[in-house]
Amino acid sequence: MNYFSSNFKLGILGGGQLGKMLLYNTRKFDIYTCVLDVSNEAPCKIASNEFYQGDLMDYHTVFNFGKQVDVLTIEIENVNVDALEDLEKLGIKVYPSSKTLRIIQNKATQKLFYVDHDLPTAPFSRFAYTSEIKEAINHGGLKFPFVWKSAQFGYDGTGVKIVKTFLDLEDLPNVECIAETLVPFKNELAVIVARNVSGETKTYPVVEMEFHPEANQVEYVICPARISEAVAKKAEEIALKTSAAFNHVGLLAVEMFQTEYDDILINEVAPRPHNSGHHTIESSYTSQFEQHLRAILNLPLGRTDSKVGGVMVNLVGADGFTGNVVYENIEAIMHMEGVTPHIYGKKQTRPFRKMGHVTIVHQDLAEARKIAEKVKKTIKVISK
Repeated sequence: MNYFSSNFKLGILGGGQLGKMLLYNTRKFDIYTCVLDVSNEAPCKIASNEFYQGDLMDYHTVFNFGKQVDVLTIEIENVNVDALEDLEKLGIKVYPSSKTLRIIQNKATQKLFYVDHDLPTAPFSRFAYTSEIKEAINHGGLKFPFVWKSAQFGYDGTGVKIVKTFLDLEDLPNVECIAETLVPFKNELAVIVARNVSGETKTYPVVEMEFHPEANQVEYVICPARISEAVAKKAEEIALKTSAAFNHVGLLAVEMFQTEYDDILINEVAPRPHNSGHHTIESSYTSQFEQHLRAILNLPLGRTDSKVGGVMVNLVGADGFTGNVVYENIEAIMHMEGVTPHIYGKKQTRPFRKMGHVTIVHQDLAEARKIAEKVKKTIKVISK
């Protein structure tokens, strides 16, 4: 099929920043795009060829949108999977598949998938409702501390809480959830696996993620991870085994823990471009966004090695500020060598909302990390 400057239509479910960065590459290749998002102010609106406003969880909205396109992909997991399944029956190519998404959408189902496929992950218990956890603790089936995770709709640090006492359970929603053993770990790592329709597979270098202690969001992504070659190889092998188990098409970001004993445990996966791969726009031969397009269109995969060391800094709304966004001191960071800001196009800021990111590239990774720290302290995402 001819994808370039043709009548081919690529559909994207979700119009946020991941979609916007994906559209940089559809524009480069002149691939016609249709985007569906709930917000009329979605970042993708101005860059797509056709933009539709609608609920991604509504069956008829997703089904009717999908019927118009040749290939359908996602930039967010929370979409109506029943509609995707029926679109596949009509012959619409959907990547990732409805089968893959159905597993990944529910953290309990996702964890059971790891167990069934002999993939290493932290021990866990599954509960139909959060209220059942107290009884499990009282009867000795569960012990403090543990990590509570909502089975569905958790995103960017929401739906996750470390529980150390009964008091920590008080304000949690009474929903399907898992209680996961709190794993002592050295590092949080991630590997992005790219796989095209024909089964060609490539991995990006292992990255290291540093998280904000309050928001449970990634603050820094460091590539390559500052780990031994043996640990990096182990992480890559587990990511490839995970990819093979899902038999996915597109990108699969595999987030992992490196334990105190250098074991690797899978935390969770995302079947799409991912925060841990944003640095690839500047630091890699092929960005994760271009690679996702190559994979879902069954084109040859591009090089995944890095041209230079990279550190990514997330730009999130400052605590205490809500309203029309202002990027304070952005000119100051643009004076710094090797620094590239990406602004996502969200007009309204609120505490910890992802508003953009900054990539720092440098031949010396330690120096890149220092500059990243300076960037983080300099730029502020506030409101008028």
